[in-house]
Amino acid sequence: MRSFDLAPLYRATVGFDQIADLMDRVLANDVAQPTYPPYNIEKTADDAYRISIAVAGFSEADLSVEVKDHALVVSARKTEEDEGKTYLHRGIATRAFERRFTLADHVRVVGASYADGMLHVDLQREIPEALKPRRIEIAKADARTTQKDVVDAEKVN
Repeated sequence: MRSFDLAPLYRATVGFDQIADLMDRVLANDVAQPTYPPYNIEKTADDAYRISIAVAGFSEADLSVEVKDHALVVSARKTEEDEGKTYLHRGIATRAFERRFTLADHVRVVGASYADGMLHVDLQREIPEALKPRRIEIAKADARTTQKDVVDAEKVN
């Protein structure tokens, strides 16, 4: 694996810390990513998303959904209730996991629900009014107003 030093980027730029941090995270996680548990990310509306995670074998009490430092962290820890059971085959994985999703600016978690072994986390992108594009109306120049401004300028000189 190659390692890149991003220190010169920090010294030469102002306000691009998030991009450099994102590159650091991506390059640090270049090793094999865990595939458990499987998940889907779907776009449910123009500014709405849903992350669905297959968490068969876990109850709602075993699951934890948190948002910290622009990251959605979903984790699960199974309580030991299998004592005294003998399995002939154990194919349902109930090992503990932690799955992280980096959230973009202005994306917030709206809610989470659990049904049929699936954990659904709903996200909403809320762009502030100041960042939304707005249309500027172009006024027509009135010939009398333009001519009057020229006349007034001549009187001053």
